Amino acid sequence: MKYLTYNKMEKEQDQLNTNISTHEIQIDDYSEIYELWGNTSGMGLSDADTHENIYKFLLRNKGLSFVCRHVDKIIGTILCGHDGRRGYIYHVTVAEKYRGRGIGLMLVDKSLQALKEEGISKCHLFVFSDNVVGNAFWNAKGWTKREDIFVYSKSI
Repeated sequence: MKYLTYNKMEKEQDQLNTNISTHEIQIDDYSEIYELWGNTSGMGLSDADTHENIYKFLLRNKGLSFVCRHVDKIIGTILCGHDGRRGYIYHVTVAEKYRGRGIGLMLVDKSLQALKEEGISKCHLFVFSDNVVGNAFWNAKGWTKREDIFVYSKSI
């Protein structure tokens, strides 16, 4: 009986790893993307993440932000843009069920390659200090945590 259970689990694992694709984010995906962000622990959402603001961001940063799908369901995202000098990454997430399969790294690599093709040689990202999963991910992937700068913000 245990053997049959193992085979069932193995089959489910194989199904999770097939039919995975990445595509540039389309604004038509906004509702599903926002739902994934809202269900992600450690993800900070604000008025900057409205449909209108994300649409403007995507127009300004064409070809840099991606979704990952399993069949027809969005299971991962990355928002990426630049100011002409430096790249910036926001809202990298992979649905919990799909973590540990390299999806997050694949999305990051795809955006970094797109930045490189636009002549951007350095990228920054912001992670909340209490986001244990996010901080562990970036540390494990070789990103450098800056100790020499502070981030200041002001609503205008």
